[in-house]
Amino acid sequence: MKEGLHCRRHGFSVYVAEATCADLPGATCAIRCSGLLREAIARAATWTGRADDAARRRIAGVILDELRAAPPEPLGLPLPTDARLVKIAPALLDDLSDARGLGDWAAHGALSARTLSRRFLDETGCTFADWRQRARLMRAIELLATGTPVTTIALSLGSGNVSAFIAMFRRAHGVTPARFLDSRR
Repeated sequence: MKEGLHCRRHGFSVYVAEATCADLPGATCAIRCSGLLREAIARAATWTGRADDAARRRIAGVILDELRAAPPEPLGLPLPTDARLVKIAPALLDDLSDARGLGDWAAHGALSARTLSRRFLDETGCTFADWRQRARLMRAIELLATGTPVTTIALSLGSGNVSAFIAMFRRAHGVTPARFLDSRR
């Protein structure tokens, strides 16, 4: 398994004043959130107003230290390079509503289900199921940006149950699909 690569679909956004960003990554990236960072952000999220006291400055300093120490993780959807997996990934991306299971996809790629599972994790850092869900979530965001109704998105991505799709989206992004774009503005 590649160290540091995991298919996680939840997180926090932290906005930092430009003057304090000099030694932070210069490009958009995702990072693994340590327990300390998570708790410091949770504390900062409770702050109201713009009070600038010593305790808040110390917590803000911990947040910056943890951001600096965290190795960046790639954004997007990692694609496999193994020829057998290269046969599977584009086919799945072409039709994300395809409900075939791991065994069926393994047969499509001419390998065993166990080998598919192991190789997918080795090459993408994600289990096959997590990778497929991440692909579906990314497509859902694309469709939301074009104004496609949530019900249409859920059905086009193979979810026969719109409520289950909304719950999965909320677990991944912290908000419902209907509120997602508003939360990014």
